[in-house]
Amino acid sequence: MTFIRTIPPEEATGLLKELYDYDQQGLGFVANYTRALSLHPEIMAAWRNLTRQIRVRMDDRRYELITVAASAALRCTY
Repeated sequence: MTFIRTIPPEEATGLLKELYDYDQQGLGFVANYTRALSLHPEIMAAWRNLTRQIRVRMDDRRYELITVAASAALRCTY
């Protein structure tokens, strides 16, 4: 059960449906972070564009190392 209201995949339309479909095709499921922003899909689209621009400037290994280091610094357990 979620603590915030989200739009389920079967009710998604427009940009949100595109974002959900993108997750489904790439991950095999709709990610929690995409669902969490389902009421504001334009924010999720902007976030994806930002992270895409950051990633194209570094190799996969460096990006993953930075992600792990940031998660450890924030004591993230997710």
